[in-house]
Amino acid sequence: MDRIPDPNVLFPNAYGTTCFLKNVITAPNISVGDYTYYDDPVDPTSFEKNNVLFNWPEFGDRLIIGRFCAIASGVQFIMGSANHRISSVSTYPFHVFGGAWAENTPPHLEQLPFKGDTVVGNDVWIGRNSVILPGVSIGDGAIIAACSVVAKDVPPYTVYGGNPARFLKRRFDESLTELLLRFRWWELEGEALVSVLPLLCDPDLEKVRQSLEHLLAKE
Repeated sequence: MDRIPDPNVLFPNAYGTTCFLKNVITAPNISVGDYTYYDDPVDPTSFEKNNVLFNWPEFGDRLIIGRFCAIASGVQFIMGSANHRISSVSTYPFHVFGGAWAENTPPHLEQLPFKGDTVVGNDVWIGRNSVILPGVSIGDGAIIAACSVVAKDVPPYTVYGGNPARFLKRRFDESLTELLLRFRWWELEGEALVSVLPLLCDPDLEKVRQSLEHLLAKE
């Protein structure tokens, strides 16, 4: 088992630009799965400080990132407390400046629209300098093109890009996508995962389809 990368190390390879994110997270409302990494040539360990913006856990939203995600340099997650009040005539945050303004306005966080948790599935690749807005869900196996602004949910195994990010294409046909979502390879551990790595890296998708059907039939 010592041949298998350890998800609990900070820097998993010799390059020093990639860190396994779960090992640098301290905020109680952020969770990251095993083997998900952030790559940054300057300081990947400062992800929580530099890339998760306006995170006030008391606001109540969470950032949940699954396993085996690849997050490129400059990706930012905007949390819900970055929003402004939009239900009234003015969006200005008078309350945060105190004094008579605070006395005559509701508490700041209570005024903000609540978008819910931001959820990134498993095996998601988020391209360089993309921005993920509050309350968005990105499905398993999705790809976000570089410099995208993701404002709406992204289905599994699709490619989205642009500002705002829009659907570009499906990665696979419906039947292969369904097989992958049933197989859930990212839940495999140790040698069980090692045994399917050739399959996960095989560009012969018809062979992959047949192998998945065979493996799922054995369950």
